[in-house]
Amino acid sequence: MRQRQRRTFARLIGSLVLVAGAGFASGGASAAPAAAGAPRPLGQIVPAPADVSPGGSPFTIAPGTRIRVAGGSPEAQRIGDYLAGVLRPSTGYALPVTDARGGDGIRLLLGADDDALGDEGYRLTSVRGSVTIAANEPAGLFHGVQTLRQLLPANVEKRTRQSGPWKVAGGTITDAPRYAYRGAMIDVSRHFFTVDQVKRYIDQLALYKINELHLHLSDDQGWRIAVDSWPRLAAVGGQTQVGGGKGGFFTQADYRAIIAHASSRYMEVVPEIDTPGHSNAALASYAELNCDGVAPPPYTGTSVGFSSLCVPKDVTYRFFDDVVREVAALTPGRYFHIGGDEAKSTSKEDYAAFMGRAQPVVGTYGKTVMAWHQITDANPVKGAVAQYWGTLGNEAEVAAAAHAGTRLVMSPANRAYLDMKYDAKSPLGTSWAGYVEVDKSYAWDPDTFVKDVPAGAVLGVEAPIWTETLSTSAQLEYMAFPRLQGIAEIGWSPAATHDWAGYKVRLAQQGPRMTALGIGFYRSPLVPWV
Repeated sequence: MRQRQRRTFARLIGSLVLVAGAGFASGGASAAPAAAGAPRPLGQIVPAPADVSPGGSPFTIAPGTRIRVAGGSPEAQRIGDYLAGVLRPSTGYALPVTDARGGDGIRLLLGADDDALGDEGYRLTSVRGSVTIAANEPAGLFHGVQTLRQLLPANVEKRTRQSGPWKVAGGTITDAPRYAYRGAMIDVSRHFFTVDQVKRYIDQLALYKINELHLHLSDDQGWRIAVDSWPRLAAVGGQTQVGGGKGGFFTQADYRAIIAHASSRYMEVVPEIDTPGHSNAALASYAELNCDGVAPPPYTGTSVGFSSLCVPKDVTYRFFDDVVREVAALTPGRYFHIGGDEAKSTSKEDYAAFMGRAQPVVGTYGKTVMAWHQITDANPVKGAVAQYWGTLGNEAEVAAAAHAGTRLVMSPANRAYLDMKYDAKSPLGTSWAGYVEVDKSYAWDPDTFVKDVPAGAVLGVEAPIWTETLSTSAQLEYMAFPRLQGIAEIGWSPAATHDWAGYKVRLAQQGPRMTALGIGFYRSPLVPWV
């Protein structure tokens, strides 16, 4: 796949030149929209496609346009209904979804039988009478629909009728991801976010082809998932958050609703129960989990490293087993994240002992162990995934674990943490990893960030957002966007396409789309916003 992507790079560069020509205003100081009525250049989307071949007449969505889906495929039907739900309010057109065969309209086809596309790739072909998205699997079809959305005018995202025309530039996009894992994490523990808030974030992530949603469900400040066998975790541990607010938790029905919504956007949920540190909410809920048998008070501050499960106690492992068993049974995804970071109150020997007993429990319930990269100090089990959040890239233990077969998800805090302040004037966020402007967040390569990591060890990337200073969707979105798009592009697009000069023009064109979606994003002065 990567050889094929290199072969298509020359063609892609041609399309990006076309994009830049259409996107820069005089002097390059700002990005200008396409001329009135002209379609958006075919490659002017985020993430950048692997292969773009512009040319030919554009396709226009008209009052009589139909959305044609592959017959006999419930998933194709659902994707067609999803697309219709996006397009109908703004166009005002009926856009019926039909499995009747035809060569016109918007055609969503499964069974492309193209190995180069893999499970998540697609091919989009736009000609005068039709736009066709073909894929091997439903996930690829869904990602192709996100590309189609971005090729249409930004006002297509609005929920009221807008003026057209609704044109898609002529040509072909052939596209597939660089990495299998392209994630985003939301910390619902420091501040609680409701089911509807999480669903909103899922919808925003889907537009940029994110396929993993990491939920940080427990920490010192709050426990956010109901566990039937340990009910006080939610009843006590779920009632606090940073600053002393009321907190909250997901019932198991709530959690299933998040899972279902993520699945409808072809996104896998990765639950995290942070252990052995970051555990005050659990310790406050059950005194027996503490070595001295005394429950500490609930915690509403922002310090880290002061809490630890009692590693020598057998009850600790009964607790861990029960929690993993119940949460794993609710979670259809492959991964279970067990935390493992900032365990400053756990001795090195106890940390290794805990991880030695905890990791096999995850496997017992059919999940793959995922943990922060400190697990590389404690003999990761075969198949484990370490999530790197360092800033230097010189951690020899991480490279050694990668050579031994541990896969890496890359989230360097000084690049991928979306809660880092943009600059000294940022009203939200923290700055312990430095200021992270949009260009810095984009300027790194997951394969080479950690020194001496072998080729193929990197499973993908993830953009975490920690919520010590964030308590509303508006605050979350201001910090996430527009850096999220850069991490999404690093995860999806061929490495050869990564170029700040071209990317900032394509990112600028996302401004009106984010506005249409109601996202109050940070207008970085480094980006020539429309």
